[in-house]
Amino acid sequence: MSQKFRGAIPALITPFTADNQIDVDGFRRNIEFTVKNGVSAIVPCGTTGESATMSADEHMKVVDIAIESSKVPVIAGTGSNSTDEAILFTKHAADAGADAALIITPYYNKPTQNGLVAHFEKIANTTDIPIILYNVPSRTGVDMSVSTIAQLAKHPNIIGIKEATGDMGKASEIISKTIDDDFILLSGDDIATLSLMSIGGVGVISVAANILPGKMSEMVSLFEKGETKKAMAIHLELVPIMKTLFIETNPIPIKTAVGLAGLASGPLRMPLTPLQPANLEILKTELKKCGVLK
Repeated sequence: MSQKFRGAIPALITPFTADNQIDVDGFRRNIEFTVKNGVSAIVPCGTTGESATMSADEHMKVVDIAIESSKVPVIAGTGSNSTDEAILFTKHAADAGADAALIITPYYNKPTQNGLVAHFEKIANTTDIPIILYNVPSRTGVDMSVSTIAQLAKHPNIIGIKEATGDMGKASEIISKTIDDDFILLSGDDIATLSLMSIGGVGVISVAANILPGKMSEMVSLFEKGETKKAMAIHLELVPIMKTLFIETNPIPIKTAVGLAGLASGPLRMPLTPLQPANLEILKTELKKCGVLK
């Protein structure tokens, strides 16, 4: 089961209209663009999709649109800092036909490791949909330990983790401790993708794949085929744009880049604000270098 969730997987932005509603047609076009350019799955309602500022109804609507529009597996972001709300979103995703759920560690609450186990096990016990854990302590304030991840990997519904610490030692331990389980590791950071794949990771849930789905897919595919020098050449080519997409808080730069690329984007939801003018010029320069802009 877990091996279907590998490759380059965009963490999709959520496009809004000028009056701050979901841009349904634009979202469908964005999905079509990424799928046509070789991504292996898509993630709606991840943190890059501004899920934290969407209402519950909007959240479920975006997941529904993604499932209706996608020809590749849909990994629905269903996390929350409320266990009950995460269960609500995960049940909805399962009923709507999502292929898996991506669930972030609860933010702000800062649960203990025991609390993390209880949170994820309760969600996993409530639905049969495959669950991918998401660990990004720089954004949530809590870091899942290797022992916690290994314990959760034993659950039949928990099939993998999106690891975004950039800690190769920790990633190596995770793979070592879960090697006997049907459990995958996906990079949560574009720039760490090849490093993680070199120790057993199977791909990336990617910010850059919103605008460079073909390049990200090709890089991962080449590495999996053993053509490591070609994969590394693409990685090095993309390092500047990967870094620039985090010049301010994600998803400010990527949502700006998507709009500059002529795809559906729209405004950011407060408290996020537009990219600073100097950083906008840096972003435009890097988008030209990688062929997104002329």
